[in-house]
Amino acid sequence: MPINHNDKVNISSIVEILKSLRDPDIGCPWDLEQTFETIAPYTLEEAYEVVDAISREDLDGLKDELGDLLFQVIYHAQIAQEIGAFSLSDVVTGICEKMIRRHPHVFGKDEVANVVSQNKKWEEIKRKERGSDEESVLDGIALALPALVRAKKLGKRAALVGFDWDNQAGVRDKVNEELIELDAAIVEKDTNSITAEMGDVFLSLVSMCRHLDIDPEVCLSNANIKFEERFRTLEKNVIASEEKWEDLSESRLEVLWQDAKRDT
Repeated sequence: MPINHNDKVNISSIVEILKSLRDPDIGCPWDLEQTFETIAPYTLEEAYEVVDAISREDLDGLKDELGDLLFQVIYHAQIAQEIGAFSLSDVVTGICEKMIRRHPHVFGKDEVANVVSQNKKWEEIKRKERGSDEESVLDGIALALPALVRAKKLGKRAALVGFDWDNQAGVRDKVNEELIELDAAIVEKDTNSITAEMGDVFLSLVSMCRHLDIDPEVCLSNANIKFEERFRTLEKNVIASEEKWEDLSESRLEVLWQDAKRDT
């Protein structure tokens, strides 16, 4: 289905393209073989590329990546419609109803004093939506989430019922405690214990991020970018010095690293 750019292009244009791609008679062989499971990795990849464009402040790139992500949503809806599960219209109706239901302070008569109370109300509404069969405040947090994101959600949910530190100092003490336990496991040279204690260190650091009102995923992502920039500078400095990596001592590498930090 070629697009005439003189026509008004909207969501229905993408729907028609997907119908053509999945048409048994004229469709694309690759697209005809796809299922929810085979498309899911691409959906996740496109979501990450949206985040990447945002982090780079690339608005042109963001426009393209949002298009790719939108295509993924409609792709899943098309497969669902083919098997009689639901349609894109059902998806749109569902999200509209959900957003109205979860914002009674905007679309109803409820009032919220601030963001904190609004977030608490949001979680209460979500819990009711999950049904009366729910056994734990932690129910409904997807296992497939990135570990840092899931850790933050687990801590946030537990805090709703009061399982939390009163202040940042308490969390900081917990970080110290977990580091001491990690050191003990390292002394014992027990790989399983080291792995478990390192996990506890990460979890306590995520809790500290939550108390500081910062996102652990953003913290680590920014640290990765910073490390990459500095290491690339270090590499250039090594090449410029005509030194060989294998000849560089730990102290020399530290000097080069500090130089790279000043240059980036």
